[in-house]
Amino acid sequence: MHDISWLPHQGLQIIFVFFLSFIIGLEREAKKQDDDKFSFGGVRTYPLIGLIGFSIGAIAEGQLLFISVGLVVISLFLLMAFWHKLSTAGYSGITTYMAALSTYIIGVSIFKDLFWIAATLAVINVLLLELKEWLELLAKRIDEGEILTFAKFLMLLAVILPLLPNEAFTQYKINPFKIWLVVVAVSSVSYGSYVLQKLSKGSKGLLLTALLGGLYSSTVTTIALARKSQEEDAPKLISGVILMASGMMYLRIIVLLALFNPIIMQVLWIPFVALALLSMVGGYLWSRTGDVRIREVQHDSKGRNPLEIRSGLVFAILFVVMLIATNLAIEYLGNNGVYTLGLIMGVADVDPFIMGLTQTVPSLTPGTVAAVGILIATSTNNVAKGFYAYTLASKETAKASLRLMVGLALAGMIPALFLIF
Repeated sequence: MHDISWLPHQGLQIIFVFFLSFIIGLEREAKKQDDDKFSFGGVRTYPLIGLIGFSIGAIAEGQLLFISVGLVVISLFLLMAFWHKLSTAGYSGITTYMAALSTYIIGVSIFKDLFWIAATLAVINVLLLELKEWLELLAKRIDEGEILTFAKFLMLLAVILPLLPNEAFTQYKINPFKIWLVVVAVSSVSYGSYVLQKLSKGSKGLLLTALLGGLYSSTVTTIALARKSQEEDAPKLISGVILMASGMMYLRIIVLLALFNPIIMQVLWIPFVALALLSMVGGYLWSRTGDVRIREVQHDSKGRNPLEIRSGLVFAILFVVMLIATNLAIEYLGNNGVYTLGLIMGVADVDPFIMGLTQTVPSLTPGTVAAVGILIATSTNNVAKGFYAYTLASKETAKASLRLMVGLALAGMIPALFLIF
């Protein structure tokens, strides 16, 4: 490694200021239109603004008053440029001028040795400027109601969660903080898939929609695809992607277990990854044997926004119920109680049962027992989804889906048998 100790610290700062501000200026220069004579700034202007910010900070020795005066002066120059373009071109966006102001702040931040903040500002500037069209398209695709829902969710996460007591109450170890934290985690994983479904609406065909829907809720996705088969003559395609959607369920559970109970995750991650690969690869190959191309069949997800407050409260109630039921099953029935509860809950929603088990390991339940209970629940859930498809799908799709889902359920029981015996 080359020794640069001969270079003064301020020299390194100046190089860093120039590098970051030059990147922003380069992006602005690349976006200039040939016929736009009044575009503000480029590869020369932005580095100069950044260096001015650094120089004022150095000369004023970091005094806030002088730095603020420099910011006001730069703002006045930017205001003059804005009004000039507005009067000549008739329209001017303000983003470019805000980027110039942040470039000034970058220079000041580097003088203060806040390199991380300066680099972060530069990266965010370039991303916001470069992704203009994509971000505008994103805003058009997201409904106003969903934005409001997300804002409420952030309020509950940032305001309510810290106020909840982080201690266990009653003999069932009910911890309000952990309960709501579980709700936030489960909803967030589902919401990521939900947003991707909205953004990819109709663009990649049935395959991508099924995979993202599997992350959101494989049961809901199975029901929707089964009904879709009544409109499309593609039994192998739809039954194959139903299998793939269930494979995504295993990946979703691995993420949740990694967050809340690494003990169970260490037991299950290998069989769950294997089951996910088996179902996704097998489902894809099965779907390709049909006569209909994957992208010819479209499906728009109709899933409920998982960040709706009502959905969160329902999950919280189910989680508490399952936590109490799990404790009672362990207390009175032992290991068999966990297995029986997994068998019952697999017919409905496995998430509350699985998240309830994460709170009992290792204090009440051995990790291996909990892992077997989860394997039973997921296998039962796959059988239930097979019957949902058999009831709702077209005749050929129903038969194929039931066979595939029962096969996946049996494959999921193989690691359970190894863990038991």
